[in-house]
Formats: sequence, C-alpha cells, structure tokens
Amino acid sequence: MHIGLDIGTSGVKALLISEDEKIVCSHDAALCVSRPQPGWSEQNPDDWIAACKQAIGRIRETHPDEFAGVASIGLSGQMHGATLLDRNDRPLRPCILWNDGRSERECAELEAKVDVRRLTGNIAMAGFTAPKVAWVRKHEPDVFAKIHKVLLPKDYVRFWLTGEYIADPSDAAGTLWLDVEKRQWSEELLAATELGLEHMPGLVEGTKVSGYLRSELAREWGIDSIPVAGGGGDNAATACGMGVLSPGTGFLSLGTSGVLFAATERFAPNTRDAVHAFCHAVPDRWHQMGVILSAVDSLNWFGRITGRDAPDLVSELPERIARPAKALFLPYLSGERTPYNDPSARGAFIDLAISCSTAELTQSVLEGVAFALADCNDALIHAGSHLEAVYAVGGGARSRQWLDIIAAATGLRLLIPEAGDYGAAFGAARLGRACLKETFDLNDFKAPAIQAEVVPCIELAEQYSANRARFSALFTAVKAVRPGERL
Repeated sequence: MHIGLDIGTSGVKALLISEDEKIVCSHDAALCVSRPQPGWSEQNPDDWIAACKQAIGRIRETHPDEFAGVASIGLSGQMHGATLLDRNDRPLRPCILWNDGRSERECAELEAKVDVRRLTGNIAMAGFTAPKVAWVRKHEPDVFAKIHKVLLPKDYVRFWLTGEYIADPSDAAGTLWLDVEKRQWSEELLAATELGLEHMPGLVEGTKVSGYLRSELAREWGIDSIPVAGGGGDNAATACGMGVLSPGTGFLSLGTSGVLFAATERFAPNTRDAVHAFCHAVPDRWHQMGVILSAVDSLNWFGRITGRDAPDLVSELPERIARPAKALFLPYLSGERTPYNDPSARGAFIDLAISCSTAELTQSVLEGVAFALADCNDALIHAGSHLEAVYAVGGGARSRQWLDIIAAATGLRLLIPEAGDYGAAFGAARLGRACLKETFDLNDFKAPAIQAEVVPCIELAEQYSANRARFSALFTAVKAVRPGERL
C-alpha cells in the first residue's frame, strides 16, 4: 500500500493505493485562504498539518487493515508558497501563496540584479517564491532577519513527517532560486535576495527517498518507519499520475487555475511568452506550462455574484454549444501569467446587452477561460511543444460543454480518462511507490485508458477565431485604461 498526500490550496487530499495501483480510498480535509489586503493570499502552515492529520486519520479509521500495510508516502503540493521558519522550526508568518500578487515591484528589482531568465528559464513573476521573500526583506525586515529555512508547502509537511529539510527539483524550480537546467540551487540567484545555500532545503529527485517517517508518528499510526519520496509540485505530480513524461504528451487541468502542461526531454524555456520551464518530478525530464490564474475560479466568482453554484449555472447551457456567446469575458480576476505576465491584469465583460441572460454570461465566462488557454497553447507551440491531444483533468473537466468550448478554441483533442482519480495525490502515491526501487523506470508511470475523446467542432472553431482576435484586443484596451477613466 502507498499513500499520496496532496497539499492543495483549498484542501489536503490523502489517497491510498494498492501495489497494483488500485485506489483503495481517498479523503479530503478543507483549507481556508486568508486575503488580508487586495491582491494578497496567505495560509497558516500549521493548517496543512492539521488537515493532513485529519485526512490520514480518516484512512486509518475506514481502512485500518490496509493502512497497516502502507510501505511508502509520496508528496505533492501547491507550488511557490514562501514558508519561512525560524531556528526553532516555527513559521515566522503566514505562508505567502502562489496566487499572491504583492511582489510585482520586487520582480523588476530581481531581474535588474541577476539574469533570472538565463538561469531559471522563467520570468520573475509575483507568484514565485524569491520575489515574495524579497518583499518580506523590504517590508518585514524583523521577520527576514530571523529566517532559518525557506520551505515550500509540501516540504513543510515533509518536515513534519520526517524531520528533514528536503525539496525536489520540480517544486524548487518554481522558486526562482534553482538553476533549472542543472537541477541545483544557484548561489547567484540566492545572493540576489540576500540568502544563501544554508537557507535552502536539500534536493532529491521525486522518485528518491527523502527521509523516513518519524518514530513518534510511526508509533502513533501503528506502522513501520516507512520512506517518504521526494514527490513533486502539483502539476508535475499530476503528470506522473497521467503518465505524461515523454515529449508530445500533455494534459490540460481545469482547477482553481488553468494549466496546459507539456513534457520535454530537455530544458526548453520560452520567457517571451511567459511559459514556465520547470524540472519534471522524475529524473532527466523537464516540462513546459502555460498557466492562467483564474479558470474554475472565474466560474466560481460568477456563481458568487449570481448567488448560484457552478454546476447549476452550467446546467442552463445547451447540451451542445453551437455558437459563441454574445458577450466577451476576460478571466484575469487575479492577474495573469501566460502569456502576459501581469499580476495587475483584471477581468472584464464587454458587449453586454439587456438581452443577455445568466446562461449567456455563463457561456462567455467559459469561453474567456478557453481563449486564455488557447493563448497558452500558442505559447507552448512557440516553445517547441506541438500537442495534438491532451488529457483533460480537474473539476472543470466534468463539464462536457466546457470541454467542447476549449477543444474548439484551442484546436486540441481532449482525452477523457476512464473513471478514476489520476490527479496530484495519485501521482504522489506513484512517486512513493517508485522510491522503493533502486532504479527509475518510465514503465511505472503508465497512461490511463481513454473513456472518451472531445474533438474540436470545425464550425464552432471558425466562429471562435474572430472572437479570439477581439479577446486579445480587449485585454490591450483594458490595460490602457487608468482608474477613473472610461474604456
């Protein structure tokens, strides 16, 4: 038996799989996000531990015999979070999360100090870890002076599990302190934020053992002191769950954020279009990602505005989408990454008419997200990744209408896997299973069987081409408007 732990933004998932990778059970524990100021996003690191205890406790309660046979734990988690520990290993402040936009100015300052793009293959973005710590140094100097270690969210959980300060290259690549091609910390990048190697955790590949379960926890849980794998950042772990490890394979994730992921055999950055170029969670593999910050979050926002939940809104749409919505929607509610790299970008509706119904606006929200994902696909093509078909995963992928819209907008065939959970927790469990072996084997990460395929509708795609051009022009127009002025 193997446990996969995924430390998400809205909750922790603990998933138990058998040796032949059958899912035995899965339990979730909710998390809350604090937004003390506009554009800020924080969590209490100890809430992750409490949620892990709750989720693992449910596995112990519901499947005690299977839990007793657990042989490994794998970890996955939300990337970029700045978890700052003092010398007593206590958090100095709430963790600044991936979707926090306060450090835009620090990004520019960082790029002026060091060649971030050459060393990391990425643009300095407000969501990344290094600019956040630079913000802390400037605005909370007393906190900065006490920093002993900087850990990512899943690695704080690892410290609780094992007592070890360890990260893996896929997650570390999102800090802007990693030389991504060499898969090692860069002293030059660390010096730009007045940190050193002593502030960083050690690095192990996601398929390797990072430590062993602390004896106190092992006794409490009634199991052996089992190994904990290096694991991976949430998207790299999801790719492991989907078997997306070779060039030409990819997935599209419709969660809080939206991700278009492409596996590569080499380091292949494209900073011009704000593509993320990160290490994969397995050795000698990298990946590229186009990322939008508000995918399902856009639909959830519209649900809050209308007082309805997302499934209820989507249920009003026709079974098949035959024509574009009349209104256009920009989904940049929390800023944007690919291709604009603009934390101050904001959303907008345009072409609203008195005849617009709730269903019409729901469709325009889905289309706005789809057009943003089409921008991501264009950026990946510029980076050398030509995807024809990708797996569709995440909560938003349960909507066939949304998949039809995305297929038509992007030109991608969307593959729907057979029923099952192939997300980050499953990928983490696979990495845990792999760490028990002496050598890494790609065959341990098989792709799931395909249940259905969503093929782009040619007629709808043709209609969307004009709307995509207007969508891009709308972003430019909205950016040109200063507060208090008219569009």
